[in-house]
Amino acid sequence: MRNSDRLPPRELPKRRSGRHRNPLSFDNWFGTPALVMAVPGTAEQARDARGESIGGRMADLVRAYRPEVTIRYGHTEGGEQTLAEALSGLDEHNGAPLSGVVVPLVTAPHTAVSTAVSSAVEASGANVRIAEGLGPHPMLAEVLHLRLAEAGLVRADRMRLISVVAPSETMADGVVVGAVGGEGAASAAGVSAVLLAARLGLTVLPADLDREASVEQVIAQLHDGGSRRPVIAPSALGPELPRERMERMAERFGARLGEPLGADGLLGKIAALRYAEILNSLGVEQPPTVEELPAPVGSRHRPES
Repeated sequence: MRNSDRLPPRELPKRRSGRHRNPLSFDNWFGTPALVMAVPGTAEQARDARGESIGGRMADLVRAYRPEVTIRYGHTEGGEQTLAEALSGLDEHNGAPLSGVVVPLVTAPHTAVSTAVSSAVEASGANVRIAEGLGPHPMLAEVLHLRLAEAGLVRADRMRLISVVAPSETMADGVVVGAVGGEGAASAAGVSAVLLAARLGLTVLPADLDREASVEQVIAQLHDGGSRRPVIAPSALGPELPRERMERMAERFGARLGEPLGADGLLGKIAALRYAEILNSLGVEQPPTVEELPAPVGSRHRPES
């Protein structure tokens, strides 16, 4: 007899195979290694404007995509909630092919974070793999768009032929996608800049926020193109950015400074994708045995009742 007080069981979607399979899926035989997010900076730096932990918030967002996975996070600097603590205990993998996947929460190649993550993994002795960071990825352009729209600096729609908002002197007429982390960061930000320009119908250029000369050059280029209200949109979660220095630099070059990306559902989806990419790549290298393969799904292969 069915209990009417209970919710109906959730029906999970059937796993698809081949080129059109869900990119978030991975082989069931492989198991569910832990997903460890490496948060740049210290625990104190990695807090949003409301004082909430960016790592904790990202863990909640990623859990929506991977509810069956143990999700941890740790910071690359400081002595509180460290990455080393998050990796502890993962060396006991009981013969599993992998005990964890580390996903750095950076939107571009970041030399300091990469070094810190590699050192923590080596010191832990855990059987883990390090995934790529959150960028470059097409969804970063959408997150940048959302942050600018929330601040009232750009329109929220994607229409470029018809204006659905009244002209405003506060809206940006040029955007600088700012990257941090080293030489490769600005190149990665260039991908987001191209996609963001297509969304906004504005001139969008990448710049290295670690070098003021790069920012000055890009803003001068926007001014030469007729921009009078440029905005710097940081392509970073936040802990990597010294906010006061960013504000002084923006004021010096006559630009406004947008908010960092912070914790976002789309970023959580990218982190889940990076996790699945590692598992799928290892699944190809170490195929399951016949006994470990799941039973075929379909009307002609239903288990006998």
